[in-house]
Amino acid sequence: MNICIVCGARPNFIKVAPLIRDIKKSKDDTTSSCTVDMQLVYTGAENDPTLDKSLYADLEIPRPDTFLGVTATNLSDITGQVMQKFEVYLQQHPTDTVVVVDDLASTMAVAIVTKKHGIRLAHIAAGTRSFDINMPKEVNRLVIDGLSDILFTAGASNNSIANREGAELSKVYMVGNILMDNLRFIHDKLKKPAVIDELGLKGKDYFVFTLNRKALIANKENLKLMVKAIIDNASDTPVIAPLRGLAAEAVGSFLSEADKNTFHIVDPLPYLEFSWLTENAKAIITDSGNVAEEATFNHVPCITLNSYTENIETVKIGTNVLVGEDAQTLGTAVADAAVGKWKEGALPDRWDGRSADRMLRILEGEKA
Repeated sequence: MNICIVCGARPNFIKVAPLIRDIKKSKDDTTSSCTVDMQLVYTGAENDPTLDKSLYADLEIPRPDTFLGVTATNLSDITGQVMQKFEVYLQQHPTDTVVVVDDLASTMAVAIVTKKHGIRLAHIAAGTRSFDINMPKEVNRLVIDGLSDILFTAGASNNSIANREGAELSKVYMVGNILMDNLRFIHDKLKKPAVIDELGLKGKDYFVFTLNRKALIANKENLKLMVKAIIDNASDTPVIAPLRGLAAEAVGSFLSEADKNTFHIVDPLPYLEFSWLTENAKAIITDSGNVAEEATFNHVPCITLNSYTENIETVKIGTNVLVGEDAQTLGTAVADAAVGKWKEGALPDRWDGRSADRMLRILEGEKA
């Protein structure tokens, strides 16, 4: 069976890495009956600066077999170019199943082309919704899930959404959160970032701040209020902010010389260093659902700068709280985290590091 796994951005590689490793392990096992042959495709460019050189080595996966080379930033351009180039790929590479992940415009484009060719489509992280149809990603999610033959969900709430929207029970599989497979896999390989020693820190004595959402970065007036709320309520707890590009530029423009004694913008970190940083943080402030999920796994308090989360289990069961984009609410949460006033969290069901194994068995035709 020929499987094509498609990634559209750096976080996608982290989510598919456990499945790639499981396929390789099964192929290398002489006692295994695994018949899967895999190709890894990246919709972006080979020299994409977000794909740091250490990423593949850290995840212990191969470089993509094919780079589609799409570098557009406009969502319609991305969709059109990926559809055109993935069409050519499928014409040149016999494929039985295409595996996509998350909710990017490129993911939707790949899903559409896959089904136009009558090829089986599997979606990792299915059933995630914001219930805001004005969000481009919400449209992508609806299209991808609607087209998918196999929906891999991370939790019971995602299962419920997929079933409520008409997906057949036989198509939906709660395999658990595949990000946790990676965290268990890399646990003994984490690397302490140099910034920890440079600032004289030991762990559990700093906040981590990450920022990626374009809408948050674009609203500079409100972002300035949010950054001020973090600094004013951190109780002199250092804030380490691995930021790139527009996020680093925007946040940096708000900081006074005095602020820089508390708020430290650093270059983006390699995967193993960033994972060490978040695992050993006192608390995390982020707009990333993936970072919030990892915080729940590591039992680290997490403040999410959004009014919803793709994985509500991080709020219901885990350590995550949602503060939206309100600076005052954010400040209160930061103040609570600074003094250790936080709820206890637990691991949601099936966050056990075996999600990729379940996926592979389903793809090969077994129930999991």
